[in-house]
Amino acid sequence: MAGRGRQRLLLENAEQLVLVCGRGERCLRRDGAAGLAVLRGASLVVGPDGCIKAVGQADVIRNQFSEATFERIIDCSGKCVLPGLVDAHTHPVWAGDRVHEFAMKLAGASYMEIHQAGGGIHFTVEHTRKAPEEELFSTFKHRLERMLRAGSTLVECKSGYGLNLETELKMLRVIERAKRSMDIGISSTYCGAHSVPKGKTATEATDDIINNHLPKLKELQLSGEIHVNNIDVFCEKGVFDLESTRRILQAGKDIGLQINFHGDELHPMKSAELGAELGALAISHLEEVSDEGITAMARANCAAVLLPTTAYMLRLKQPQARKMLEEGVIVALGSDFNPNAYCFSMPMVMHLACVNMKMSMNEALAAATINAAYALGKSDTHGSLEVGKQGDLVIINSSRWEHLIYQFGGHESLINYVIVKGKVVYQNEMCETMSSY
Repeated sequence: MAGRGRQRLLLENAEQLVLVCGRGERCLRRDGAAGLAVLRGASLVVGPDGCIKAVGQADVIRNQFSEATFERIIDCSGKCVLPGLVDAHTHPVWAGDRVHEFAMKLAGASYMEIHQAGGGIHFTVEHTRKAPEEELFSTFKHRLERMLRAGSTLVECKSGYGLNLETELKMLRVIERAKRSMDIGISSTYCGAHSVPKGKTATEATDDIINNHLPKLKELQLSGEIHVNNIDVFCEKGVFDLESTRRILQAGKDIGLQINFHGDELHPMKSAELGAELGALAISHLEEVSDEGITAMARANCAAVLLPTTAYMLRLKQPQARKMLEEGVIVALGSDFNPNAYCFSMPMVMHLACVNMKMSMNEALAAATINAAYALGKSDTHGSLEVGKQGDLVIINSSRWEHLIYQFGGHESLINYVIVKGKVVYQNEMCETMSSY
């Protein structure tokens, strides 16, 4: 019987249990994103396989599992339970400190001005190429731990600071090692077309990726040495044009990678239209997306991964989140963690999305859970609290879930537990001794 045997976890009597989805939706858009499924006075059970076994009113769950035993029981009275957050866009493997560039930006230098002066991506590429693999893994591990403490249980992680085959593979090995050794979930992205390497033209770089990088990647995938999920290209004026982007993305798709790329960030490139045509799972940035591109993405069920930290830190115009939502685009969020946008916190990303992109708190949470999972091809297993899904959860020390967004920078004393596959991977003792209000 369902209510017998040994279970992994019981979360009991939550003030609010935010399911996000209640009917098996793979994503939420329009009114679905505006209104989330929330239970009050509810409990949740994670089974021995790490997946959610039951969700419901506390008294119903108590009766259903009256003969069960649990590895752990957490009393959630006065607290809220939410799905683990999903960060749909990060660049977390790199070496070299670019804090000096922040000062340059504050003095008025643009992203491309810094890039053309040898800073930006090229500065990080130089340091990442020189860094030993062990050093890259150590810093990457600490960054992932900080993301986990901020509530992220699934993170997309890109390569892209190598630009040559040797360093790109070094980065992907680091990501693979973290996948196998850490609790946090990882979706791995090959981003060898993050920039055009010094000494090459965009056409030469494109040919190198298609003729050398991707065949080697396919070989390593088949041998089981690494497992890459997505392919990314920085489609931008002065970087990879539309035709080069098309060639690389199609070649990646041909070896089984999901298309998930940078588009329409600094200039209108018709990236959204291209992504819709190629069957892209997601496109990130989109500050300069066209009206036609928005329509095409909505029709193609292509997710828009919006990055409010980037627009904020680079003083760019904000992506048209409201127009996208109203037209039925699947809107997701990511932190864009990288040396240029140093933010680990999806709660802060959601806050910025609400204030600067005019999203509601419900829309922002949907974008940071089920829709971010959709953008990674994982919304069948992640992004909501439904039976059969992986038991990834966040418990906050508040009677209203909205405090996770409302308290700008307040997650360090608000997040009480982070749970992956039904196991507590972070417990914040501060929540037991101090108020989170």
